[in-house]
Amino acid sequence: MSSTAPRVGFGLPVAGRWATPVTMLEVATRAESLGYDSLWAFQRTLWPVDGRLGPSHRSVLDPVVALALVAGHTSRIRLGTATVCAPFTAPALLAKTTASLDVVSGGRLTVGVGMGWLPEEYATAGVPMQRRGARFEEYLHCLVALWTQDPVEFAGEFYTVPCSHVGPAPVQRPHPPLLVGGTAEPALRRAGRLAQGWVASSSHDPHRLAADIRTVRAGAHEAGRDPDALTVLVRVVPELLARDPGSGRRPFRGTREQLLADVAALGEQGATDVLLDLNLSAEVGTLDVPEDVALERAVAVLEALAPRP
Repeated sequence: MSSTAPRVGFGLPVAGRWATPVTMLEVATRAESLGYDSLWAFQRTLWPVDGRLGPSHRSVLDPVVALALVAGHTSRIRLGTATVCAPFTAPALLAKTTASLDVVSGGRLTVGVGMGWLPEEYATAGVPMQRRGARFEEYLHCLVALWTQDPVEFAGEFYTVPCSHVGPAPVQRPHPPLLVGGTAEPALRRAGRLAQGWVASSSHDPHRLAADIRTVRAGAHEAGRDPDALTVLVRVVPELLARDPGSGRRPFRGTREQLLADVAALGEQGATDVLLDLNLSAEVGTLDVPEDVALERAVAVLEALAPRP
């Protein structure tokens, strides 16, 4: 298990009123200049009217469109999706879109995918929820084939690709790093067995994190792959305070020094990457927070926790 300091990424503004071109470019260029390793965006196709998803999911930009915008205004910082619900898009379409983004970004893309869980989104996509795991696993095999084979031909239970050329190929070879989200044990083992790593959500039980990372690595080991080569990305929602909140402090709510210690603690548990995502903060990523206020709060966190102050 890794005990080195994790790389630190930042959530690109994609949710709420601060998800504008001006703010995205401001955050992206600041993050790159401050030494952040990566910028991340997530997908939400719809928001059920009962509001059970929470206000940060009410209005969300398409992640690939947002990342493509900032790709043209940055040169070093990596770009990633955490995550895209893969079954809602045909594998050939996702392969084409992500390969294109890898090309226009100069080979800086990491593709994080999940299989989704929201019934309304499945209904909208016209995809049955039954046998989600089997469908998703075949999807991963098909996606990799589309990235790596030319010509490509795939015949599975759920997906078919007639013998075809699908260029351009991604810049990164054999393909962009593929991360898989999920919380159940089969999903964790799948991430280690088939992908280059795992994405842990902001709601993941922190008491389970170290054990779940071991499960991901065990999946890689059982498949004859190098467990130490895996990426483990943990999304957190930081709340920067001017003063120590005192006893009962929860992780990622506190002073600059406390938040930096929280990042280091995730590294001790096995995280290789930490994503600071203010899109999921009620103080930043909602339609109720004005764009300038959200940006001011985000810049404070960006500068306080910068890898290169």
